[in-house]
Amino acid sequence: MTDVQKLEIDRYRSEITDNVQKLVDKYLQISGWDIPEIDEKKTMGYILQVFRETLDGIEKDWKAHNSP
Repeated sequence: MTDVQKLEIDRYRSEITDNVQKLVDKYLQISGWDIPEIDEKKTMGYILQVFRETLDGIEKDWKAHNSP
């Protein structure tokens, strides 16, 4: 990535962070609806694990479709 590309993406860093935080909050809230006595700490760990696995999968798919 060139410095210009990095600067361009960095311009959106706070927006990306806000969007991801909203997604995490959304799924934490939804899980609370389904299970009223939810262990929030454990649920947050599971949600973050799924996000990491999802990002890894997206990266893997992208690399598979964009490799020479």
